Amino acid sequence: MQKVVMYCTAACPYCVAAERLLKSRGVAEVEKIRIDLAPARVAEMIARSGGQRTVPQVFIGDTHVGGFDDTSALDAAGKLVPLLNAD
Repeated sequence: MQKVVMYCTAACPYCVAAERLLKSRGVAEVEKIRIDLAPARVAEMIARSGGQRTVPQVFIGDTHVGGFDDTSALDAAGKLVPLLNAD
């Protein structure tokens, strides 16, 4: 299974929903980067995500998925699990 990284904050319901969705699809661990605790990582998130400034920002392997809506849409299209299981 691909490594999953999510930039998030503590008070973000979309971050919680994204993590719940990923775990329901078999992800054992989501590496969370809390930008509210490490403000220096905000610039990193913006650079990695192509300019996105909102949380969550989900990465599966080297692929930037986007926020919760993007992750949910990928799941609805049947493409989330194959991406998670890609070699």
